[in-house]
Amino acid sequence: MRGFGTIPDIASLIRATKVAPMSIAEAYDMPLVRPLVPPSPPRAPDDMTMLRRIKAIRENVIGSWGQRAYEEDIVRGRFFRRSTFILNTPDAIRHVLVDNYENYTRTPASFRVLRPLVGDGLLTAEGRAWKHQRRTLSPAFTPRAVTTLVPHMLSATDQTIANLRAASNAPVDLRQVMQRMTLEIAGRTMFSFGMDRHGAALRNFVTEYGERLASPHFLDILLPPRWPSPQDFARARFRKRWTAFVGVLMAERRAAGKTEGAPPRDLFDLMGAARDPETGEAFTDEQLGDEVATMILAGHETTATALFWSLYLLALDPATQEKLASEVQGASVNGELEIERLKFTRAVVDETMRLYPPAFLIIRAAAGPDTIGGMPVKKNDVVLIAPWLLHRHEKLWRDPNAFVPSRFMTGTPPDRFAYLPFGVGARVCIGAHFALVEAVLALAKMIGAFRVSMVDNAPVMPVGVVTTQPDRSPLFAIVPR
Repeated sequence: MRGFGTIPDIASLIRATKVAPMSIAEAYDMPLVRPLVPPSPPRAPDDMTMLRRIKAIRENVIGSWGQRAYEEDIVRGRFFRRSTFILNTPDAIRHVLVDNYENYTRTPASFRVLRPLVGDGLLTAEGRAWKHQRRTLSPAFTPRAVTTLVPHMLSATDQTIANLRAASNAPVDLRQVMQRMTLEIAGRTMFSFGMDRHGAALRNFVTEYGERLASPHFLDILLPPRWPSPQDFARARFRKRWTAFVGVLMAERRAAGKTEGAPPRDLFDLMGAARDPETGEAFTDEQLGDEVATMILAGHETTATALFWSLYLLALDPATQEKLASEVQGASVNGELEIERLKFTRAVVDETMRLYPPAFLIIRAAAGPDTIGGMPVKKNDVVLIAPWLLHRHEKLWRDPNAFVPSRFMTGTPPDRFAYLPFGVGARVCIGAHFALVEAVLALAKMIGAFRVSMVDNAPVMPVGVVTTQPDRSPLFAIVPR
């Protein structure tokens, strides 16, 4: 299946011909059909020079990896006088992210890119500060707490579907629709109010940062952490405007007040009432602002991306789409969807995040010497764990580039260190359950309401910029069921 990403005709892209020693029917307990293989970028030459690799990384990290990274357990290289290690074995990944995770920290370039958006929130905090934040926030993201937020998710999704039904039969940019919908869900679950007045401004902030400041420059990588890069000055200016905007949202929510004695109605209530179970400390106003920014950005952008790719795959695979629609019809009780009955829908979401992991790359720097897979690691060496590579690795998955949701319905889940859509270990995404509930319910409602197909046959290529984004926003045809 190598080389499919270079073929311009999508009709040639979407059918695989590779047959493993065990038949597909035996492997996935499904009829023997050729599974969908969506387009992906061509793989880079393994002998690429450093300058060419830097250029490739800035254009699209996903396209900077060669075939070795999809075949070998550990790929060792050199980058700016440091050793780099791409890890593709569960044991090595467990060692770095679980057994010895305190020895592996974010790189300076990661901090440069993330801190202007999320400050010192949970995503970037380290050491004691991270432990305090994690302990304090955890009660707000338990399954029980998330259940109280489901009505917010459903109301925003239902409104999106109603708006689409009321529109003309013109082609629809479902990427934009999913971004607006998940932003609305983020606003309602965080603040109990919609994002009609603030949504455009928030989207402008996200778009501006993604287009101008999110891709690391080589000086971001090369300079010591205390030396600002040219991009850092622009990021600091952005940070000032962004934190002021988040402050406006928080002030508006506080002005709405809270009913005395009433249970928390949104994440802002839950986070404001949260206390560290060991120290009893609450968040300061500045800390709360960073957590709000983290949850809004991480919540709406990653879920919108996962929903877009799910709809794209289902548009290319009508049979799977109809199977999902059939499940949705049988999953409604008294007019309400029961998420426990949406097992195939959940499998579609899981398989989508395998092929298009929202967080496509985890980068860590060694704080001290170590040994990984028998290889010596020195202080400041860089360790890469790329869900994009891991989820398509030829030793870990049968038909790794194919869209086969039933692989998640065999009763045998994949190795927890071979499938990392939300990370793993102590720093696993705190909002994973929230995101899965939102994505499964939203996808079920969308496909239950509409039959989706592509307007054109041009391939949509994934691009790694903070999350796994499409290189363009294709138009979809949607027909009410």
